[in-house]
This record gives sequence, structure tokens and C-alpha cells, in this order.
Amino acid sequence: MVITDAALLKGRDPVTACRGAVAGGATMIQVRLKDAAAREVLALARALVGALSVPVIVNDRVDVAIAAAAAGAHLGQEDPPLDQLRPHVPPGFLLGCSVGSTAEAERARAVPADYWSVGPCFATATKLDAGPPLGPVGFAAVARLAPAGVPVIGVGGITAATAGSLARAGAAGVAVVAAVWRATDPSVATRALRAAFP
Repeated sequence: MVITDAALLKGRDPVTACRGAVAGGATMIQVRLKDAAAREVLALARALVGALSVPVIVNDRVDVAIAAAAAGAHLGQEDPPLDQLRPHVPPGFLLGCSVGSTAEAERARAVPADYWSVGPCFATATKLDAGPPLGPVGFAAVARLAPAGVPVIGVGGITAATAGSLARAGAAGVAVVAAVWRATDPSVATRALRAAFP
């Protein structure tokens, strides 16, 4: 999963950039524009849904995701509980949740998430409130608490050099920001991540 970041895109067209990430092997795009107005998030989500061959999900905003005909939404611990949202979303709409500790994992077990995003796995500068890094061992401890059948992906400071350690720790995939958008060529960066994650 490649997560958009307006600051790291540095004026590049996000649709073109995300096309490059998908060409390199990204299997999902998450629209995250933390300080943008809802209409801006909606416009980008709609453009990506229309342009990409992979699912597009929206960070935090279920309403925007539904309006954009996106595949789903990703929610944090401070967002409305998934069990309250589930009856109000279309069939097949993905609801993922962030989990950063064993305590949060115990709470998350009670809600019907389609996947968990666990982290930060490593130190990250793209989410300042992310908390202390878990490392592969900490990731594995949290991931083991996920309900059967719920895939767990790693997030936070992941690079091509560290992705393999998370695969060995049980990650079903990884979510990345800087590893792709700080690169000159997003497709090359994404390809390197895919190669590192068997």
C-alpha cells in the first residue's frame, strides 16, 4: 500500500505519481491529505479511482470514500468505531484500522476490521504522533493478536532494506510513504519494495 503525502510529492501530479507506484507493483493506494479540505480529498480520491487499476482507500473519511466510490477507508484509534460504521457502508467496502500496541490490539479485536495496519515498525518522520517504533519483534507480538483471517500489514519507516524483516515477522504486506515519494522514480522504489517482500 502506498500512501499519498502532499509534502513529499513536492508539486508532482499525484495521479501520475500513483500510476508510477502501481506500475512498480503497488497493490493499493491510500489517499491521506491530513490538512486538506474534504473537497480536495474527494477530488483526488475520485481522480485516482478513475485512473488506477488497484483499490483506492481514503484515510479517516468514510463519507469522502463513499462519495468517491473508493474501495474503503482507513481509520485510526481516535476515529468512529468500525462496528458503528459497518452498517452504513456499501457491501464489500473495506474498513481498515491502525493498531500501535498490544492494548490497542485488544480493543481492535472487538471490531470488524478487514485488515490491521500495525506500527510504527521503525522510526518515521511522516507521522509525528506515531509513537515509539515496534521493530519486527514488537510488530509480531501485536500481529499475533489479530483475529483469524484478518491480514496485518506493517507501517512506519519501512524501506526496501527493512521490508523483509517484517515479512519474516508475519506481515501480509507493508504500507509506505517516504520510501516511495522521496525516490526520484516511484515505480523503481515500489519495485524494490516488492522485491524485498517475498
